[in-house]
Parts: sequence; C-alpha cells; structure tokens
Amino acid sequence: MDLATTLLIAVALAMDAFAVSISGGATLREDRGRWALIAGALFGGFQAGMPVLGWLGGVTLASFIGIWGPWIAFLLLALIGGKMIVEAVRGNGESVQFAAGSMAVLFLLAVATSIDALAVGVTFAVLDTPILWPAVTIGIVTFALSAAGVLVGSSFGRVFGRRVEILGGVILIGIGLRILFDHLAL
Repeated sequence: MDLATTLLIAVALAMDAFAVSISGGATLREDRGRWALIAGALFGGFQAGMPVLGWLGGVTLASFIGIWGPWIAFLLLALIGGKMIVEAVRGNGESVQFAAGSMAVLFLLAVATSIDALAVGVTFAVLDTPILWPAVTIGIVTFALSAAGVLVGSSFGRVFGRRVEILGGVILIGIGLRILFDHLAL
C-alpha cells in the first residue's frame, strides 16, 4: 500500500478522535498543552494499536466486531455525550471534562473512536499487507489531529462557554449515530 493511501486512511480514522478532542478541549480552562499531549498520546496510541490487533485477529474477529463494534461505539459515545449535555444544561459546574472527568473517560473515548481502526487492521490482514508502517502512520496522524483538536476546542470554549459543551455532547452523540447508521445501512 502506498504512502498516499495510508495517509488518507490515517486522516479518515483520525476524524472521530479529532472531533472528540475538540469537544473535550472545549471544557478545558487550564493546562491546555498538557491535555493536548495526553489526548493525542491516548487517541494516537489506540488508533495505532487497534489496526495491529485487527490484523492479528483476522477474519474471525472481524465478524464479531462487525456485529457488535458499532453498537458498542454508539453506546459509549451516546452515554458520554448525553452526560455532557445534561451537565452543561444543569450548569452545576460538573461536566464531562478531560481534566475533571478522569482518565477513565478519556480511555473510553479512545476505545470508542478506535473501533473503526480495528476493522481496518482486519482489512490489511485480508489484503496481506504488512501492518507496522500503516499503524505507525495512523498513530502519528491521530496524535497530531487530536492534540490540535484539544487546543482548538479550548479556544472556542473560552469564547462560547457552556454552549460549546452542549455542542460537544451533540457531536459525540452524532458520531455514535453515524457509526451505527453506517453499520445498519450495510
């Protein structure tokens, strides 16, 4: 597989992580750089690791993930997005945030946004394509876009306040719905 194709795949896989990073960054008020690095590393790490797992699992794992993966991603994103909206509307200062939401929230988001990368890894296995360089490329691209997303989201969050938190929750639910509808349309 050529570099251009690999980069296109990497950018496509990173879009969900980028949108989630914008959402999480919107709730940040301090330590933007630190959280940009943390989110980038976690999202990039999962996006790099999942294709390797998919590649190792091959066709057997693809049938299980193909059935349940979109549902799992949808449920995780809908729950986190819904909580984000509810907390923003309540205005009690407790919203789903990278900084206050703990690493568990960020971990769940990283898993939810990287399920597609698992299926891509299976595709690489079926095509008998080596996985090392595509996985590294996917991880680097996702790291860069996720870190940038946190910084962009943080800038908008300062200007628009809680409205961006609501928008962030809607984005998460929308991503989950898109994953589910794409699956159901097949």
